[in-house]
Amino acid sequence: MSLVRSIATVSGFTLLSRLLGFCRDILIAGMLGAGGMADAFFVAFKFPNLFRRLFGEGAFSAAFIPLLAGDIEKRGMDAAREFAARAMSMLILITGFLVAIIETLMPWAMYVFAPGFAENPEKFELAVELSRITFPYLAFISAVALMSGVMNTLHRYAAAAAAPIILNICLIAALLGLAPITETPAHALAWGVAIAGVAQFLMLVIACKRVGFAIKWQMPRVDDRIKLLGKRMIPGMIGAGVYQINLLIDTMLASLVSDGAVSWLYYADRVQQLPLGVIGIAIGTALLPTLSRQLQGDDAKTAMYSQNRGIEIALLLTLPAAIALGVMGLPVINVLFERGAFGAEETLMTGMALTVFAFGLPASVLVKVLAPGFFAREDTKTPIRIGISCMVLNIILIVVLMPWFGHLGIAAATSVSVWVNATSLGFILHRRGDLTFDARLARRIPRILVASALMGSALWFAIDAFWQNDALSITRIITMAAIVTGGMAVYAVSAQLLGATSFSELKATLKRGKPA
Repeated sequence: MSLVRSIATVSGFTLLSRLLGFCRDILIAGMLGAGGMADAFFVAFKFPNLFRRLFGEGAFSAAFIPLLAGDIEKRGMDAAREFAARAMSMLILITGFLVAIIETLMPWAMYVFAPGFAENPEKFELAVELSRITFPYLAFISAVALMSGVMNTLHRYAAAAAAPIILNICLIAALLGLAPITETPAHALAWGVAIAGVAQFLMLVIACKRVGFAIKWQMPRVDDRIKLLGKRMIPGMIGAGVYQINLLIDTMLASLVSDGAVSWLYYADRVQQLPLGVIGIAIGTALLPTLSRQLQGDDAKTAMYSQNRGIEIALLLTLPAAIALGVMGLPVINVLFERGAFGAEETLMTGMALTVFAFGLPASVLVKVLAPGFFAREDTKTPIRIGISCMVLNIILIVVLMPWFGHLGIAAATSVSVWVNATSLGFILHRRGDLTFDARLARRIPRILVASALMGSALWFAIDAFWQNDALSITRIITMAAIVTGGMAVYAVSAQLLGATSFSELKATLKRGKPA
């Protein structure tokens, strides 16, 4: 399976998941708004998700997939199964212990995670209660990350990419089914998170068994391979999760800004997560096992080609998405969320945050694309050095900007720090000789920029001419759909005419399943 086809598989399921996520967030916005109850749930939801992305998806995948790929290529499938089983037992033991500790220390942990909530005892207690319900999700979803790594290494991307769909279905069902019988809608959502963890775990267990890679439980035992896995996980926890740590810092400081600031940033980030997930995470997910197996097979030339194509696809899809969100931030939030408890002020605050976040979107995607270049070469130390520097920069910028610009200063600091992160990763890979732009990529980057700028100009004039914030809901939806469709058409035609991409080349690549 080619890299392009792998990315397309992950992107398709991720797109479905993100669309369901929008349905979920629209329901949340309508029922919870952007006040204290919403802030409490979003913190409770982010709490286990931060650890999940550091322990499970980030650090674990970055360290586990190259080792598993090496076992498959050099030691055989039986050795790979044994390694995966030992890794699973240790991961469940560690995350289970962490869940027990955090559940016990939850009130004190909340002082660290959302210190601003302490000024509102009711909001603080609700956040603690909801977090205790959601936190066990960490143990189940970390095991899901391991099994997803197995499936991706085997180039079976569908099951792992579909797992987040289960989460969104569970949360939507909880809002519609459990909210009438729980204390608050936020409690229903928290229980939906917990149920989703179990459901995703069972789905991946079945998927692994179907491909002949059933992971059998065994008593935790540390051997040299597990020690190596742990050693590589430690730096990867920050290197692969720097974006999530930045969001944690944003949440902590946003809780000090004003009531609703956590929610404004959450809703804005959720919108930019659509292109970030569909493009960045999809490319990174497909690229890491691809590079790992190519490098394990001593095929550095093909690995360089794959890295270039990953960057090309990322920029081709991300730059227009970033410009579109920057130009259309307020109208997008207006259409998606302004109803029920989510009013015009919430739209304004969230829309401005989305515009600022959009500036950093291309960099966030490039981090996902460039990081596998280190992880596939079994280097998890370099990203941690870059990650620490960027986190320090993020904190400094927030402290400087937040007093002047409030929650927008937090969004701006995040965008700047992620650009520094992406630039640093690319520079170091290039200096080592592991990343050199080929002629095709160097030729297409400026053309992608021009095509994106033309699309952005078209969107700007369309919004100015046709958009009305106070129009009927159905009118706004139709207008937005027409403007977005027109913008996509302008970009597609511009990209083809300028030579930013070749649709015939992409079609041929998808058909024959190998690089064009």
